Amino acid sequence: MVRLPAGAARGRLIADTALDLLAERGMRGLTHRAVDEAAGLPTGSTSNQARTRLALLEIAVRRLAVREGEVLSLKELPDPAGGPEALADAIALALHRTLTGRRGLLIARYELALEASRRPELRAIYDLEGRAFREPLVALLAAAGSEAPERHALSVLAWCEGLMFSCAAGSYHAEVPGLELLRVSARELLRGVLGRG
Repeated sequence: MVRLPAGAARGRLIADTALDLLAERGMRGLTHRAVDEAAGLPTGSTSNQARTRLALLEIAVRRLAVREGEVLSLKELPDPAGGPEALADAIALALHRTLTGRRGLLIARYELALEASRRPELRAIYDLEGRAFREPLVALLAAAGSEAPERHALSVLAWCEGLMFSCAAGSYHAEVPGLELLRVSARELLRGVLGRG
């Protein structure tokens, strides 16, 4: 079980360092001792925050969700009255920021997603944190006129996930698309999904 942090700053440092290690070294490189060393903390500090490996992974998943949520501020979320174009612009902006400044977070996310596929207890936390992104998208698609917002959210999320994977770890890792290209692609996708093509 995850213990309450001795201090919020230390808890964030441990979680951020865990994410950095996942991106740099993969799942095998994430240990309590490695986090202590990389964060410059006394030996045992990470164990005091998260006694088990599962607890350490939980901390990483929760921090990942917070950091991914910071990509778009509340002020930048599209107004539902703006329709599909405003939603496409917001999606493009979030993708561009993620691909140009948060590649390490994407790699860490893929490491955690794969681990969650093998650990049901981590899967539950991973899925719970992921709903914070999925549910608002369903609502935005419904406001934009989708007749099947859940199904359309799956299509939009699958496109976003595929694009991020391709650009972070796949065949387009050296060719990150610019903001305008992402905007055009997101608008095309939403026109197709919403039947306005």
